Amino acid sequence: MSGGAGKAQQAPATRAEVCAVACAEVWRGDGEILASSFGVVPTVGARLARATFEPELLLSDGEALLGAGIWAVDEQPTVIEGWLPFRAIFDLVAAGRRHAMMGAGQIDQYGNANISAIGDYRRPRAQLLGVRGAPGNTVCHPCSYWVPRHAPRVFVERVDMVSGVGYDRAAEAGPPVTARHEIRRVVTNLAVLDFATEDRRMRLASVHPGVTVQEVRDATGFALHVPDDVPTTRLPTEEELHLIRTVIDPRDRRAAEVPR
Repeated sequence: MSGGAGKAQQAPATRAEVCAVACAEVWRGDGEILASSFGVVPTVGARLARATFEPELLLSDGEALLGAGIWAVDEQPTVIEGWLPFRAIFDLVAAGRRHAMMGAGQIDQYGNANISAIGDYRRPRAQLLGVRGAPGNTVCHPCSYWVPRHAPRVFVERVDMVSGVGYDRAAEAGPPVTARHEIRRVVTNLAVLDFATEDRRMRLASVHPGVTVQEVRDATGFALHVPDDVPTTRLPTEEELHLIRTVIDPRDRRAAEVPR
């Protein structure tokens, strides 16, 4: 075979695949911790991170086992490397040995997140999941958020109920909370956001290919901090596309969260 022959070029990355890579990047540098992902795209991202630049990440089957290697998002691992019953999760949380990527019904400019109820808490317009483990997660270890529909009803001036603790409330609570409090990133279908500002307000870190800064501003219900130069979220590499499409999510479940 001649040296010019090689693999056929893959189809361009979809928006869902760009989001999956952006989610993978939240775990870069974390090492041997439990990566907890909520949603298909974050799950693709966590498995992609372990398959490429973060091989020591621990991945759960979502119940009580740690899987070895990489497996498809809608399947169970074929090789088990550890047992992780639900009660053990609390030990990992308390020790800070976890990084969860959660969802948010609402999130404000300081990263306070609501997954409990929309409207007056005594008589809400909509009931969501409940507070669940969000307070402990945001106080004890790094957290990130995945928002598949970036809209003003999600990115609000003030959340109706605080489930996950943001930077302003963490600062009010003082060192016992700020010692481990870190909201690393918010990934949406439009952009990547972080809190790398002096007052820890939400900042536009990058826009996905084909998205404008103005589109993100219009979809955000508060004054977002926008740097003078906003980069474009990186595209997946050929290796990453191959892993996403043939190993991690061969049935394209990601497209249900971020349509083509």
